[in-house]
Amino acid sequence: MNITEDTITDRCTKAVFKRGENYYQDGHVQQVNRFDDLVTATVEGSRLYDVTINFGGRSPDTRCTCPYDGGGDCKHVVAVLLDIAAEPPADDSDSVKQVLADTAASELREFLDDALATHPELREQFLATFGDDHKSVEEYRSQIEQLFEQHADPGIYDAIDFSKFFEMAETYRDRERYLAAATVYRAIFEEVDAKYHWVDGAYDHYAQVIQRALDGYTDCVLATEPTPAEFDTYAGVIEARTMTDPPINTDQFQRALREFEDQYETEGE
Repeated sequence: MNITEDTITDRCTKAVFKRGENYYQDGHVQQVNRFDDLVTATVEGSRLYDVTINFGGRSPDTRCTCPYDGGGDCKHVVAVLLDIAAEPPADDSDSVKQVLADTAASELREFLDDALATHPELREQFLATFGDDHKSVEEYRSQIEQLFEQHADPGIYDAIDFSKFFEMAETYRDRERYLAAATVYRAIFEEVDAKYHWVDGAYDHYAQVIQRALDGYTDCVLATEPTPAEFDTYAGVIEARTMTDPPINTDQFQRALREFEDQYETEGE
């Protein structure tokens, strides 16, 4: 995990680096944890933001729950990278792996039972990884609706974190359960679009959420090599969003539909 200030400045704008440096120096970086190549941290800004950095590739793969949509990394990521450069966090993976090796299977099962019973998000991730079933679009949409209700004051002024749904979809994709993943992506873009009139801030964040979900949905559908009839059904899901009222995101869905149809025709040639 070799990262220097020069590496960090290459990943962001000068203005963002300065703000991130101020965040780091002022002690806004909290709860930095490392497990093998994955580092997670919380950064205090206008609210608490979660930063995830994966050092497993050729360059760090970074994510933050803030609504930043400019070039390069955001100030929260920069602050965490500076913290890591100054003092790399201890790696917990070796000690955890040793405990796993020394613990009886019955004790591990008992621990897992308790953890799954008390942590709903972990339970959903567990079922997505090892189960053979998944929830319906309506069930996922209901969960996303609850997030909007929790953040409404009365409008939505900040960026809601939908990462648990995207991570669930990615888990299904990794197992090549493309339709299950498409179901999650569909729920995201449908419910965010349906609740867009609640949004009074962080507009770019929600537009990016919709686009990420649309991209995931179309990629997963195409991975199933659908027949023309099946494709029409899946494309109809996006087409339906081009006719919703109010038509806030109509252009985005129309563009996604055209690109989806073009991709299908190209792959069918």
